[in-house]
Amino acid sequence: MTKKEIIWREILISASQNKKRKFTQKELAQKFHFSLSTVFNSLKTPRKIQAIEAGGRNFILRDPEKLLYLWAVQRNLDKDILYQTRVEKSVLEIEGLMPNSIIYGLYSAFRKRIQTLPADYDKVYVYIPEKNLKEIQERFPEKKGYPNLIVLAADQFLKNYGQIAPLVQIYVDLWNVSEWYAKDYLAAIKEKLDLF
Repeated sequence: MTKKEIIWREILISASQNKKRKFTQKELAQKFHFSLSTVFNSLKTPRKIQAIEAGGRNFILRDPEKLLYLWAVQRNLDKDILYQTRVEKSVLEIEGLMPNSIIYGLYSAFRKRIQTLPADYDKVYVYIPEKNLKEIQERFPEKKGYPNLIVLAADQFLKNYGQIAPLVQIYVDLWNVSEWYAKDYLAAIKEKLDLF
């Protein structure tokens, strides 16, 4: 994920979970150890589409939905794929065999956060720090066929939100996959996101 996406995610999580909509560029720069210019540049497009309003020392998230959709459109999930393979097990069995170093994403994260599924799923997406990839490869050796385990690179800050991806991350990632049932999950998660 890019630095601007990390900033957008933090803004959206703060709005959704903590009802926080007022921020300073300095606080975001300090939190992620990014330069002020990185934070400033990440806010250019959201300002342009009036998702945020800048004024003085602060900026305010005016339209979280616009920022969420902007992130969803700009997200490149394929670029984050580290590994994929075919595992001859059910999705629940695959999830149960995961090492502690992973963070559940997409459908698995949805199931763990919300429990009620809008449709069955046949793929497990997980995030893992690149340095821990070998753990997954040893547990799930590379096998030809329809890949039902997709391993994504976890950015260094994702673990700060727990072992299950946050709802805004799940939404944006679901937007970027081609499974037919993803649309049902998007509709269901939109009801749970406290942004609209």
